[in-house]
Amino acid sequence: AHQRPKLERYGDTLFAVLKTVCYVEHEKLTATSEVVNTGEIMVFVGEDFVITVRHGHHGSLGPLREELESRPRQLAKGPSAVLHAVADHVVDEYLNVTDAVQGDVEQVETDVFSEEGGRADPGRIYQLKRELLELKRAAVPLVRPVEDLATRPMRVVDPEIQAYFRDVMDHLIRAKDQIAAFDELLNSILQAHLAQVTVAQNEDMRKITAWAAIVAVPTMVCGVYGMNFEYMPEAKWHYGYPVIMGITALACAALWRGFRRNGWF
Repeated sequence: AHQRPKLERYGDTLFAVLKTVCYVEHEKLTATSEVVNTGEIMVFVGEDFVITVRHGHHGSLGPLREELESRPRQLAKGPSAVLHAVADHVVDEYLNVTDAVQGDVEQVETDVFSEEGGRADPGRIYQLKRELLELKRAAVPLVRPVEDLATRPMRVVDPEIQAYFRDVMDHLIRAKDQIAAFDELLNSILQAHLAQVTVAQNEDMRKITAWAAIVAVPTMVCGVYGMNFEYMPEAKWHYGYPVIMGITALACAALWRGFRRNGWF
């Protein structure tokens, strides 16, 4: 169990390992959501036998067996027909999962580029990338084994069945390309989110700096007139206090208006 997807030959027997995947339904993607669940199918193929061993709670081959039994002409081509059916079933599920994951990627993209995108949880992006990595580990290593089944002559593989593996190869490459595209898109989304956070932090710093500059005016005035010197300008003038307060208020108002005009508020 827990082997990398591969194809090995032991004399006249083929041993194939395929990773199965299924999409885990969830109401909303979170930083701990499980998106992709993986399993494993091992297939032993000989000239007159085929044995499958499945690990995991999904990827049941019961419906596939019933479908093959309803097509005796296909089964008459030998055990390699069963291997093709299993590989085709597994790869088709890759495409189903990538289509479902696309919805999660689009939702994350929409949230990040919304008006409050800077407050989006980056953990959701990392979680989706981790789950996408599980899908990548299942699909990408399978390319070489399927390519061998489609192009290299093998004694236990019927020539007509070998041609069918080319279709499986096309589907697998499509799934691989989709996974790579999603990974690149998530990288771009993550970079955009980090840029939004940086911009938001800069805006907060500008607001803090502007308010600090405004508060500095009355602080300076109070500091000067709080030194209690005997000879202070306007200290004994009847209108000294309201004039100083007025000048201070006007200076603060002028600073506030200047900062607001420059977009600091």
